[in-house]
Amino acid sequence: MASRGNAIARATFESRVPPFYYRPSASDCPLLREQWIRAKYERQEFAHPERQEPYSAGYREGFLWKRGRDNGQFLSRKFVLTEREGALKYFNRSDAKEPKAVMKIEHLNATFQPAKIGHPHGLQVTYLKDNSTRNIFVYHEDGKEMVDWFNALRAARFHYLQVAFPGASNADLVPKLSRNYLQEGYMEKTGPKTEGFRKRWFTMDDRRLMYFKDPLDAFARGEVFIGSRESGYTVLDGLPPSTQGHHWPHGITIVTPERRFLLACETESEQRAWMEALRKVVDRPMLPQEYAVEAHFKHKP
Repeated sequence: MASRGNAIARATFESRVPPFYYRPSASDCPLLREQWIRAKYERQEFAHPERQEPYSAGYREGFLWKRGRDNGQFLSRKFVLTEREGALKYFNRSDAKEPKAVMKIEHLNATFQPAKIGHPHGLQVTYLKDNSTRNIFVYHEDGKEMVDWFNALRAARFHYLQVAFPGASNADLVPKLSRNYLQEGYMEKTGPKTEGFRKRWFTMDDRRLMYFKDPLDAFARGEVFIGSRESGYTVLDGLPPSTQGHHWPHGITIVTPERRFLLACETESEQRAWMEALRKVVDRPMLPQEYAVEAHFKHKP
C-alpha cells in the first residue's frame, strides 16, 4: 500500500470482483471481513478469475453442519446448489436419492447470524414453503468454505434475477441478492382473542414481521404483512389505555386494514429501534408484486 498507493492497489487487487460478490462493511461479522481480505490479498481471487470457481461455477456441493428442527443437534448434511435447476437442496443421507428439502433460488435468502447460531461461521438460510417462511441454520468449520457457499448462493440469485428482469442493471439487482434483517429481538405480544401477553422472538424481514417461540425455530408461529401508509398501515407509540397483561412497559401498536397488533418492549431503546424499523417500511410505497403478497396474507386461513 505504501509503495503503490490505495487507488493503484485497489485497481490491482479488485480488478475482477464479480458483481454478486459480497463486499463487507464495518458492521458485518468478522468472518465476512476476514475472508474478503484473504480473498483479495492472500488468494488474489479478484485479480485471477479462475480462482473464483468455488462460487462462480453455477454448481456446488458439499457437507455442512445443519441444525435439526426438533432436537437442536447439528448434524452433517449434504447440500447441492444447482443454478440449472434453480434450487438449493439438502439430503439427510449422502447416498439418498431424494432430497429432504428443495429451496427455490427465487425465494431464498442467506444471512450470517453467528451470535444467534452460536458459531462464528453460522449462516441462516430462509426460503418460502407454501408461502410461509422456513429457516435452516448451518455452519462449516472452515471459514472460506462458508463464505464461498454464501457467495455461490448470491451468484445463483444474481443469475436468476438477470433472467427474470432482463433490462435491469447490476446496480438494480445486487441489493436484491441477499438481505440482513431490519430488526430482531424479543417482544411481548397478545393474540386477537386472548388478553395474555407472551414473550416471542420477532424478526423483521423486509415486509414480513415474523414471530417465533425460540430464535432458532424452523417455522414462525405467525407472520404479519407490513404494508405502506397509503394502504392503511400505521405504527403507533404505546398501547391502548385499556390494555392489560403485559409485563414490559414500552408498547407498540401496529394498525393494519384488518386489525391491530399489540406489542411491548422491555426497554425504551428497543422500542425506538423497532418503531424506526417498522416506520421505514410503512413509509415506503409498495411495489406491484408486494400487493400480491399482501393479498395472500389476507386470505391465509
